[in-house]
Amino acid sequence: MNKISKITNCLWFDNNASEAVTFYTCVFKNAHIGRISHYTDEGKEIHGMPEGTVMTIEFVLEDQAFLALNGGPHFKFNEAISFMVHCDTQEEIDYYWNNLKTGGDEKAQQCGWLKDKFGVSWQITPTILNDMMMDTDKEKVRRVTRAMLQMKKLDIAELQKAFEGN
Repeated sequence: MNKISKITNCLWFDNNASEAVTFYTCVFKNAHIGRISHYTDEGKEIHGMPEGTVMTIEFVLEDQAFLALNGGPHFKFNEAISFMVHCDTQEEIDYYWNNLKTGGDEKAQQCGWLKDKFGVSWQITPTILNDMMMDTDKEKVRRVTRAMLQMKKLDIAELQKAFEGN
């Protein structure tokens, strides 16, 4: 029996949901693909998809439920929604940055943001950054913010230096 999450992220793809799900479940080590549904001829005048085309794919990345929908070209992803990947080490940051960026927008955004080849925005961020940004010492927060704003891919050692005032 499949347990449904209380909240599931639904990602609308044109007609490449299978490719996207395969990509994401290869990048994330703790991932799996669940049930797959297909379009029928019912409602074809609305959805316009050939019968048998993949409609939805359930998948899980790091215990987070997702649903990929082949919905057609009507809607596109934008930066208003992104997925944060919290990383404990620089090695983890490098891994997710390099893999999720493969084939994506070559112009990486500031502060650990990138856009993958499907147009989905990700924030690859050190777990420790939240503690740094929430510190009660405003000067530490200013230094970390200044350092972070100079980076595309975040560098834990450089952020730590800024935090410590070195």
